[in-house]
Amino acid sequence: MAMQSQRRGRLSVPRLLALCISAYVGLLGSPASAAEGNLEYQVKAAFLLNFTKFIEWPPNAFANSSSPFAICILGNDPFGRALDDVVAGEAVGDRRLIVRRIDEAPAPQACQVVFIAANVKDLAKIMGGLAPGVLTVGEGDSFVREGGIIGFVIDNRRVRFDISPPAAERATLKLSSKLLSVARSVGK
Repeated sequence: MAMQSQRRGRLSVPRLLALCISAYVGLLGSPASAAEGNLEYQVKAAFLLNFTKFIEWPPNAFANSSSPFAICILGNDPFGRALDDVVAGEAVGDRRLIVRRIDEAPAPQACQVVFIAANVKDLAKIMGGLAPGVLTVGEGDSFVREGGIIGFVIDNRRVRFDISPPAAERATLKLSSKLLSVARSVGK
């Protein structure tokens, strides 16, 4: 059974995802500014949160039943406070959501989502060394081709993402068909 957010009174996940996309699209119609860069990462932060609702993690992805659900940022942090603000008070199933900033590949069970910043070197080596049960997310068209599971891309001035189901399967993650249906592309 896929884990769901425990917070009540919130928008449904599909509606929240749609609002994130349309908010970003609507604001990109204005001239480029630093605020748009911040908005890009606010949208990406919302996507990271929503990915947790459309993926099933194996029980061995966690150290124990009370371990938090950790979204980790490996390398330079492009989010600022946006990711912390988005996950504040959120949960995945019975696990509280936390954000960690890390400088090296995480130990097994330390992170369930790892956003790998563009400045990180030896991408293939890092992804190959991750324990099962870790969703890898990065940026650019090449991220998924290089072995990542989800890669953010800017497509027609919109934040979109590509997905590699084979990479998810290698990580023992089960992707929802709903998540696959909103991806820009789904690799074979």
